[in-house]
Amino acid sequence: MKSHLLLSTAFAGLLALAVSSVQAATPPGVLVVAQSIDDVVSFDPAEGYELTPFQIFNNVYNRLVDSSAADPMKLVGALADSWEVAADGKSVTFKLKAGAKFASGNPVRPEDVVYSFVRAVKLAKTPVFILQELGWKPENVEGLVTKVDDSHVKVGWANDVGSSFAIAILAAPIASIVDEKLLAGHIANNDFGNAWLKTASAGSGQFSIAKYVPHETLLLSANPSSPAGAPKLKSIIVKNVADAAARRLLIEQGDADLARDLGVDQIASLAGKSGIVIKETPSAQQDYALFNAASKTNPALGNPAFWEAARYLVDYDGLANKLLKGQYTVHQTFLPVGFPGAIDDKPFSYDPAKAKEILAKAGLKDVKFKLSVSNQPPFPDIAQALQASFAAGGVAVEVDPIVASDLYGRLRSRNYDASFLYWFPDYFDANTNASAFAFGTGDDGPHTVAWRAGWTAPEISAKTHSAVVEQDPTKRTAIYVELQKSVAASSPFVFALQGKDQTVLSDKVKGYVQGITPDQVYYGGVEKQ
Repeated sequence: MKSHLLLSTAFAGLLALAVSSVQAATPPGVLVVAQSIDDVVSFDPAEGYELTPFQIFNNVYNRLVDSSAADPMKLVGALADSWEVAADGKSVTFKLKAGAKFASGNPVRPEDVVYSFVRAVKLAKTPVFILQELGWKPENVEGLVTKVDDSHVKVGWANDVGSSFAIAILAAPIASIVDEKLLAGHIANNDFGNAWLKTASAGSGQFSIAKYVPHETLLLSANPSSPAGAPKLKSIIVKNVADAAARRLLIEQGDADLARDLGVDQIASLAGKSGIVIKETPSAQQDYALFNAASKTNPALGNPAFWEAARYLVDYDGLANKLLKGQYTVHQTFLPVGFPGAIDDKPFSYDPAKAKEILAKAGLKDVKFKLSVSNQPPFPDIAQALQASFAAGGVAVEVDPIVASDLYGRLRSRNYDASFLYWFPDYFDANTNASAFAFGTGDDGPHTVAWRAGWTAPEISAKTHSAVVEQDPTKRTAIYVELQKSVAASSPFVFALQGKDQTVLSDKVKGYVQGITPDQVYYGGVEKQ
């Protein structure tokens, strides 16, 4: 009880320092981050599938392998010291790093690796479809992932996939390795510690979650014993600041060291200011509209003619270059530029007259829908722009900005009409997005984005599977090119934009590294001068 009291007291002291507008300076050794964290559903890597948890997972957990910060397409060992592919290509044996420990002090064992993968599959939370690509199921995963000896673990798969693809899957956040011994004391109702891990951590990363207050603050404490090395910071405070203008003010006054998700106006107002650095990073973020084709109250949303018309009711150039002023580029396929097989075709343009013609030919009159979006920038502004551009085609749009966590709840229960949101790849292989957008097999299949959109596409799904098992790189790329064109032309998705990430930093912050995906946020090398 005393230790909890001390922690709470220390946390309150740090927080008071971090948000004091009088002091206008953040504590030494503490990084204060201003952003919205309203999207958080869970910090359990087997469940969390939102932007904020992804930005944290890489700092509190390690995986067997990870993407290189310098070259994301290159996989490097994290908890694995080395690995060897079996002669039959159906498994990989990993040798664990000697002496690796979790933040709790418990050693990282082969048993922890087995437990981490088994619990993720059996919990069957939102991101489990990633591991299901390996053919892992509750009834077979324990036979496919096994301890070899005290320093080796064997990871096999049931599906017909190549070893390089399987290893890439193990770099996804859901493949993070958790501390089985620590979680054993936090299991309730056979939940594998899931309820506890929603607000805590059990990893071996350079930080651990010291305290989390939903919709308020997240406090990370340094883990000096991390196998990745001791971080340079003592702690990180991620403060929930819902308003972008308030985030700008905090970074400008020196009350925050880093601010995320500022709108174009806030970024413009900070450009060139003394003490401020704007870090622009290429991003694999893709922004797209999706329609609930399974809607029982709005059948027009499931009509392919409506999907076709919608493609001509988005003012792509206006969004990217006028509204968002270069923070995004126009991109109309499901693979982001920079990924193998990505194409940059732009077959659609804003044409309300053509959209009206398509709707009239299909007998669709007085179409209307509710567009639910995150209340964080730039999505309310994008939604209003879409409201205007769809109106020009005779389609009425009701804009519905809500807290991100509520939005994800609606999407996962298919309780929505339409949404405009972002998507990030989960790992560095073309299948990461193909399996999400081009694999719809109905309610009995994985709950991918295609499932959320109520879209069942047997032929496209079969082709997506064929790309996974294809071993010839040239043929595999050709399949993904074909898939991108098919999904862009006829699906309940309208791909519109690819983002650029703009992070605002105090010039006292050095060593911050960020990659093109949200889990490639690296706080371990950050220091404050």
